Amino acid sequence: MKRLTAYVSGSVQKVGYRARVVQIANALGLKGWIENLPDGRVRIIAEGDGDKLKWFEEAIDIRNTLIRVSSIEKGYSDAGGEFSGFCKLVAQGETDSRLDQGVEVLKEILVAVKDININLGGKMDSMLDKQDTMLGKMDSMLDKQDTMLGKMDSMLDKQDDMLSEIKDARKDLKTYMDQRFERIEIELSEMKATLRAKGLI
Repeated sequence: MKRLTAYVSGSVQKVGYRARVVQIANALGLKGWIENLPDGRVRIIAEGDGDKLKWFEEAIDIRNTLIRVSSIEKGYSDAGGEFSGFCKLVAQGETDSRLDQGVEVLKEILVAVKDININLGGKMDSMLDKQDTMLGKMDSMLDKQDTMLGKMDSMLDKQDDMLSEIKDARKDLKTYMDQRFERIEIELSEMKATLRAKGLI
């Protein structure tokens, strides 16, 4: 069992660094504590297996949106075995101060969310107006399509009428031609009979 004593510098106070370190230490089964120092650094005392302390040492070198570790001064010694778990030490009055800061942050978040809602509301209105315009254009296109279909129906009706007239005309012509051919045949028969009677054929 070893003890790691680390002094962490950078943006590590009031940004959730201690809470993150507590999570890491508990996940690795380490024991000890972490506290803020007046000079802006954070002090960590961690005890446990040597390999786990090495992993812990790498894991606490955090850099993200809020937390920015710039350096870690560290030293190893023999474990004292006086810790039952890993915890965050809180200075007197720190909780009240953090709560006050939290309230201010919440106010800022509420204002930001309200602004986002206002902006989104305006954009939604604009999108709905555009949607109404598009629906109006679609209605107009459908009306034009209905008009075109009506004209096509009218043209088809006229075409049907013309076909009917053509059929009637063909029927009348056929009847007339049949009658003419019949009359010609009769006249030819009469002419043949006359020519036979006169002995000409």
